[in-house]
Amino acid sequence: MSGAVKIAFGSLSAPRGSALVVFVGADMKPAPAVTAQFGDFEPLIRTAAKASNFRGAQRTALDILAPAGLDASRLVVVGVAPGKDSAALDFVMLGGFVFGKMTGGQKVEVAFEAPAGTWDGAAAADFALGLRLRGYRFDKYKTRKKEPEDANGQAPEFVIGTGHASAARAASQERFAVAEGVDLARNLVNEPPNVLFPAEFADRAKALDKLGVEVNVLDEKAVGKLGMNALLGVGRGSARDSRLVTMRWNGARSKRAKPIVIVGKGVCFDSGGISIKPAAGMEDMKGDMGGAACVVGLLHTLAARKAKAHVVGVIGLVENMPDGDAMRPGDILTSMSGQTIEVINTDAEGRLVLADALWYAQDTFSPKAIIDLATLTGAIIVALGQELAGLFSNNDELAQRLIAAGDATGEKVWRMPLGQAYDKLIDSKFADMKNTGGRHGGSITAAQFLQRFIKDTPWAHLDVAGTAMGSPSSDINPSWGSGWGVRLLNRLIADSYED
Repeated sequence: MSGAVKIAFGSLSAPRGSALVVFVGADMKPAPAVTAQFGDFEPLIRTAAKASNFRGAQRTALDILAPAGLDASRLVVVGVAPGKDSAALDFVMLGGFVFGKMTGGQKVEVAFEAPAGTWDGAAAADFALGLRLRGYRFDKYKTRKKEPEDANGQAPEFVIGTGHASAARAASQERFAVAEGVDLARNLVNEPPNVLFPAEFADRAKALDKLGVEVNVLDEKAVGKLGMNALLGVGRGSARDSRLVTMRWNGARSKRAKPIVIVGKGVCFDSGGISIKPAAGMEDMKGDMGGAACVVGLLHTLAARKAKAHVVGVIGLVENMPDGDAMRPGDILTSMSGQTIEVINTDAEGRLVLADALWYAQDTFSPKAIIDLATLTGAIIVALGQELAGLFSNNDELAQRLIAAGDATGEKVWRMPLGQAYDKLIDSKFADMKNTGGRHGGSITAAQFLQRFIKDTPWAHLDVAGTAMGSPSSDINPSWGSGWGVRLLNRLIADSYED
């Protein structure tokens, strides 16, 4: 976690040997304010563009080293011409794209002016957010740096020159709170399982109290007294004790306002238990707590930006290991709700953790809505790949709000079905239900299982198995642990639940 990105806002100024970034459309013309400040270098751009077939399209760049007539080490010309779909320019992605063109330790002057029209302070702040998100690195366990340009762990330094610097600084405070939350979630997912076991995870969540979040950690004894035998059953084979953590941010004007509750699956390592996973790829199961990591990152963001809403995070933290005391296929567990569960496969463990956490959250906090996130099923990756998270909900309004927030942030969700035909697949001969409905429709039957632990509360389940870890890298995500969901849920709360 080296090379923190340094970002400042100011007016357009001479690059003085730094790299200079300018933006052009298909006509290759920089903004008038840029040419007024730095001189007319449009002919230079046109000549270089013709030689390299650069057309000014979005997500393309022209790199001119030691540009004649400019006191700059590099001139990086970035295309922002509208695509065929005429979609609005995504300034967060643009910031990440620009960061990817820079080298470590380089000083960069960004002439943040639109080739046509205007870009305001909010756009500059979004651009800065993209820089921050792309600048993340997790290399704390590397003793040697392999990248020669990054030998000292230095990130580029950016000065964003804009005529709206004051507004950009003000708007960036909330954006950087989002970046901090995403980075925290990424750090948690990327940590090795011998470091981030349930008790350590709980301690890191406890650090949120410095921001005014009320954090309560329940140990195994306390969890047992509550009757959370489904959650405890998962951790029974581990030498590491399980935990349940609640994090409460009280930001709404009315103290009586009901909270939004976000529940996260926190399986710090999932071996599969007695139904052990294949060895190939098992190391990735350190990320099976991506839902819980998102919840912690989200609460950090909400507290850091002083969100005007009551939000509670609940995470169940366990380790699923094979042992003489581990739960077995055929065991029957009694959940906190009193419903009984026949264990068919000990690798269908996340839903057991969530069952008790969801019931506890409703009983304790009486939420106006409840959302859970979990790296729950490989089946959702089969259905949606790694580009979208699966959305299941009992409430159309909540589902539409999540879809809108996903479209706005790029953390997109796709609504999946629920129904009685799927629900009957988890009926058990010996208990109220079994913990898997078989191979077909696996992500749906997992959601049906969770729904049996929802009362009358509007509820949504996000299956993030394909997006929270090992997802494709992008202009704003260079990390194996993506921090997916922090921006989505922050936007949902900002748009729909704040005073």
